Amino acid sequence: MNKTILSILVLASFSYGVEPSVALKSYMLELQNQAKILNPNFLNFDAKIGKDIFFQKQIVDGKEISCTTCHTKNLGSQGLNSKTNKIIDPLSPSVNRLRLTDVKEMKKWLKRNFNDVYKREGTAQEKGNVLAFILKN
Repeated sequence: MNKTILSILVLASFSYGVEPSVALKSYMLELQNQAKILNPNFLNFDAKIGKDIFFQKQIVDGKEISCTTCHTKNLGSQGLNSKTNKIIDPLSPSVNRLRLTDVKEMKKWLKRNFNDVYKREGTAQEKGNVLAFILKN
């Protein structure tokens, strides 16, 4: 599939509540290219699957956690880091316009948070699904 068609598919997939930043669009294209390499049948990210990942509970150090442990179930609300007790700004770009605007930050926090909750780095498809979910909120 050529890059133009892939770009159109990604941009068409953003039928969410908030227009994604240029940085997010670029990162989502990167993730989509990676996902397509690993799974030639991959078509697009799915916000519902992203929600399932975000809410999925794991046992880590004897405690049940998920992404909601720190980020809350309401992405428009402030969260609280369960280890450091630092306040986390809302994840939802509709509430926090600076959210999902810096690719370096997105990569850093997705890697760190997947490792904290799942004890592994997320796949490109998982990261894209979670970003699609966050963007939808």
